[in-house]
Amino acid sequence: MLTLRSAFEIDRLFKDGKRSSSRLLVLLARRREDEVDPRGRVVFVAGRKLGGAVLRNRCKRVMRESCRRAGGPWKDWDVALVARGGIAEATASEIDIEMSECLARIGISAS
Repeated sequence: MLTLRSAFEIDRLFKDGKRSSSRLLVLLARRREDEVDPRGRVVFVAGRKLGGAVLRNRCKRVMRESCRRAGGPWKDWDVALVARGGIAEATASEIDIEMSECLARIGISAS
């Protein structure tokens, strides 16, 4: 899975990306039309408000697995997944449903 690492590109995604939120996560997406490489990239964000490092890492891990189950990374898209409170305790099916709904609202087809 390709991850988005450049601070400039992450800032651009947060500034210009389409935003969709749910109870457990926020999804930001930006189409990569000008890029030579059509593969999609993903970044997982879990802020300090969620708790300690162990909990934040768990949140990123469950989002990463849900992203894989939803068919990500998505071709021609840069996507940021931001954890909200409660995602660490949510079931996999709850996270998958909310991620699919967010992807559909933005217009990314989940496979």
